[in-house]
Amino acid sequence: MTPEDQEETQPLLGPLGGSAPRGRRVFLAAFAAALGPLSFGFALGYSSPAIPSLRRAAPPAPHLDEDAASWFGAIVTLGAAAGGVLGGWLVDRAGRKLSLLLCSMPFVTGFTVITAAQNLWMLLGGRLLTGLACGIASLVAPVYISEIAYPEVRGLLGSCVQLMVVTGILLAYLAGWVLEWRWLAVLGCVPPSFMLLLMCFMPETPRFLLSQHKRQEAMAAMQFLWGSGQGWEEPPIGAEHQGFHMAQLWRPGVYKPFIIGISLMAFQQLSGINAVMFYAETIFEEAKFKDSSLASVVVGLIQVLFTATAALIMDRAGRRLLLTLSGVVMAFSTSAFGAYFKLTEGGPSNSSHVDLPAHLSMGPADTNTGLAWLAVGSMCLFIAGALRAGPVPVLFYRAKA
Repeated sequence: MTPEDQEETQPLLGPLGGSAPRGRRVFLAAFAAALGPLSFGFALGYSSPAIPSLRRAAPPAPHLDEDAASWFGAIVTLGAAAGGVLGGWLVDRAGRKLSLLLCSMPFVTGFTVITAAQNLWMLLGGRLLTGLACGIASLVAPVYISEIAYPEVRGLLGSCVQLMVVTGILLAYLAGWVLEWRWLAVLGCVPPSFMLLLMCFMPETPRFLLSQHKRQEAMAAMQFLWGSGQGWEEPPIGAEHQGFHMAQLWRPGVYKPFIIGISLMAFQQLSGINAVMFYAETIFEEAKFKDSSLASVVVGLIQVLFTATAALIMDRAGRRLLLTLSGVVMAFSTSAFGAYFKLTEGGPSNSSHVDLPAHLSMGPADTNTGLAWLAVGSMCLFIAGALRAGPVPVLFYRAKA
């Protein structure tokens, strides 16, 4: 065998033995891609502080009534639904890197439109564009990170995606504490702008390059990311063309975990977690909490803490236990939050607000102050339960499959 033949048969994408490469540029590339989920989280959390700010804004700034505020928070999900479909098409045709570059455009454009908004339609249009970018980023960023990471750090880097989403939400809550809605939208342009800048210097994933029969470019990408292009196994010929066919859904080993995984994710979304994220500050204002911005920041901190905790204990505790515990915690916390609204509800038809101070020998003001922490505590429990299950349904589905 000639030296050229030996080079051609050199493995590429799977460790055959020996020590794995330890290139550090892979972390820079993962950080650049993770700015997409960070922007995603910021867009999700933006409406929470922005809605009260818009309601306080004086003319000629656009004003949100109750219906408009609902649309302002929820319309991002319509854009995200379209972005998910578009991202699925882009990721295989344009590539992972180009898809991330393209998704930064609607992020920046959407927040720019919101910043310049003079009416409700501009606000909704900007939110729709950021939602479109959210859908693309939520699909493409995990694919890019998983394909550039070598096995020893793939789990760590993969868990950073969800962590960056909740960090983005927390950033929006923290910034909304001190910034009005226009400046908050300006801040929203920063993470996707940095992603656009950094991704220009990052390579395409080796796996996608191999699927396009660009072996030399794939070797160069691995050299850049991992510090070595040697000692790695190339996937079998034709593996990149193996796809999913609808006929496979008739197999019990496919449709059972598929139904379980989809059901878990659907019930998680129907639990109301997105509504809490979109309207956290408004919810606490309706709950008569004195500092709704502070309460929202506390919720954001709980998100980050329990997302990190879930990533650390998921493999040890098991998916089923975490999902069961999550359901119990969320059911208890929403019941407690509903009880809070019932106890603080005014009006002659409701005597619970009147009787409670008599039983506790407290004044009405003291009662409201004490019960306000019930609202914060129940919402924190709800977020803790929801985030504990955050990445679990998908992983539970993979484990069943």
